[in-house]
Amino acid sequence: MTDTNPTTDDLRPRRSVLYMPAANERALDKAKTIPADAVIFDLEDAVAPDAKVDARSRAVAAVRSGEYGARELTIRCNGLDTGWGSDDIAAAGAASPSAVVIPKVDSVTQLAEVSSILDAAGAPAEVGIWAMIETPRAVLDVRSIASHPRVSVLVMGTNDLAKELRAPLVADRHPLVPHLATALLAAREAGIAILDGVYNDVRDAEGFAAECRQGMEMGFDGKTLIHPSQVGPANETWAPSPDDVEHARRVIAAFDEAVADGRGVVTVDGRMIENLHVDNARRTLAVSSAIEALAADAESSPN
Repeated sequence: MTDTNPTTDDLRPRRSVLYMPAANERALDKAKTIPADAVIFDLEDAVAPDAKVDARSRAVAAVRSGEYGARELTIRCNGLDTGWGSDDIAAAGAASPSAVVIPKVDSVTQLAEVSSILDAAGAPAEVGIWAMIETPRAVLDVRSIASHPRVSVLVMGTNDLAKELRAPLVADRHPLVPHLATALLAAREAGIAILDGVYNDVRDAEGFAAECRQGMEMGFDGKTLIHPSQVGPANETWAPSPDDVEHARRVIAAFDEAVADGRGVVTVDGRMIENLHVDNARRTLAVSSAIEALAADAESSPN
């Protein structure tokens, strides 16, 4: 990416985004100590029907508690086609999380309905929508979904997408790669973030690391996670390494020196440096600083 003036939200670390079942009080307490960049308090898949209402209350209380430090807090609501969806969205919006996470978003019409419910509940304009892309229709309409003014993040729902496509979940995800890339293009066109889908086998550390690497290389901003053990590897994958940071500093210094000397050609490590490389280097340093700030907040937090 070549953002010369990246926004604060653009630089907000979302390397690790952990789903936590909102019906589980122990899980909610545990989330206060896990070094995830963001938490999704889940009211949908992880909650049994008879626990939905109680989970909603727990998620709202968690968001309002102020006990999660600088972690970005969101609430995944049930779909509007369920008996809980509208009430979930209204309650979540009134609690002022960073966003409501909406499953199986298929159209801008659906997003408009979610936004109307948020407004009616008195949710601040800053409460965004994280739209889950997990159906063929969503992929085909992803540009419109990504451009909705309240959508701040796209979240890939790879399990459901694979099911809809009748495609196996294989190691290199080759059946899904074209659709992941389509969503990535839409997110970048709209100037918003996009998160990779979950990895199901929490015992397969090697496979998880490989999929993180693939997602990072494709251009995702981070990964949604289903277990705390996945947080550390995701954070490491999506953080600039010390070598990356050092190289970025040398690129910027060499470019600035060349401009001061009136030289038109700049090389670092034998490679020609252009404006796009300098923009990338500045972004690397900005992302590194944002991650350091988040880590410093975590260290100072009583949790």
